[in-house]
Amino acid sequence: MKPKTLKTKVDYEMALAHLETLMNARAGTPEEEELELFAVLIEVYEKELFPIGMPDPVEAVKFRMEQQGLTRKDLISYIGSQGKVSEVLNHKRPLSLAMIRALNKGLGIPYEVLLQEPRKDLARQKNVRRAYPASKKFLPPARKTLATRGIKSPSR
Repeated sequence: MKPKTLKTKVDYEMALAHLETLMNARAGTPEEEELELFAVLIEVYEKELFPIGMPDPVEAVKFRMEQQGLTRKDLISYIGSQGKVSEVLNHKRPLSLAMIRALNKGLGIPYEVLLQEPRKDLARQKNVRRAYPASKKFLPPARKTLATRGIKSPSR
């Protein structure tokens, strides 16, 4: 196959098939150079057609925690108190500049990822009340307060 700009899915699939035939090319041969050229052509096509966005900053922190086997306690040195760690990981508190610097230096998370605005849809997912069937047996009991009982609260 002759190298050319990939414009269609057919071009892309043909380039992938040709690349597969070149996978066993020896170093320093013309086949290796052709392999590299087709890899670049395919990469350019894929970046245009299948862009990958940056991850949410909090999700990036959680991913790095998982990669390194860290716990919430381990993040205290980067974020602050245990309460702050919990608030950040639950999308309740934004990352401060000091937190961003510490997470970049300590965990190697790029500034570009940490400085983004958190994705709103992730924060909302955590706070959505689950819909229960209309049957009363699934609903929590009504909370009785002094006001609902007709009793005035003592003034202080």
